[in-house]
Amino acid sequence: MNTVPLNDLTRLCIHTITTKPWSIEEAAKNFSASGVKGITVWRDALSGRNIKRTGEMLRQHNLSVVSLCRGGFFAWREPAKRQAAIDDNRRAVDEAFELGTNLIVLVCGADPAQSLEDSRKQIQEGISLVLPLAESAGIKLAIEPLHPMYADTRSAINTLTQANTMAEALNSPWTGVAVDVYHVWWDPDLENEIKRCGRNNNLFAFHVSDWKSPTLDLLNDRGLMGEGCIPLKMIRSFVEAAGFQGFIEVEIFSNEYWKLDQSEFLKKIISAFKTYV
Repeated sequence: MNTVPLNDLTRLCIHTITTKPWSIEEAAKNFSASGVKGITVWRDALSGRNIKRTGEMLRQHNLSVVSLCRGGFFAWREPAKRQAAIDDNRRAVDEAFELGTNLIVLVCGADPAQSLEDSRKQIQEGISLVLPLAESAGIKLAIEPLHPMYADTRSAINTLTQANTMAEALNSPWTGVAVDVYHVWWDPDLENEIKRCGRNNNLFAFHVSDWKSPTLDLLNDRGLMGEGCIPLKMIRSFVEAAGFQGFIEVEIFSNEYWKLDQSEFLKKIISAFKTYV
């Protein structure tokens, strides 16, 4: 297998949320100037912009638009909210097409007013209703399992096993999974489930950050790679053994790092990627 050297930047992608204080234009300029080759766009970064022109701007900076974040949040007890989520995901497909990416990452949602089983059923149904439009637009949908601490409202899909099982049930080459180390590093079945992704050819995305101990905020205290306890190089070896050769995406939510000079933070990201990923 031909593997890109560990410290090569040609597979480095950074999410716009990672450098949240920057506009998408600032992020594009600075990522490109630093040798970063990929960008994942969060939908909030597109607010008030012509999406097609924004995609063109990103490519003019020699950036691959790796994916659009995020779709999902299908699970609601109230039927009207479920329909609103399906409508929003169809809009996300249109946005991804205009932006010029072929992937949407799904944070699937959960409703604490109902059982996790009901939420999972609604998630699968919601994805199935969005799939025809996604297929016609050439957009893949990646189911991202989230850490169990988010099972109340953010996602009823909490293990890679669950994500793989749902993707298999949907039975479409346009549906797969996203592996985010922050959410799955603890899972004793992780290696086997990543192998399962390889057999299904459905590993669409690989996200990295680190788990700080102690964690001060369950959402906004992700660590820079190397700051925590996630075995990053080992998990990278798992995904590459499964055949994944796509971008490695840095996705960090951090109240601490958002306060920094983002140019200095970007230097830290690149150094940590070269050293620890």
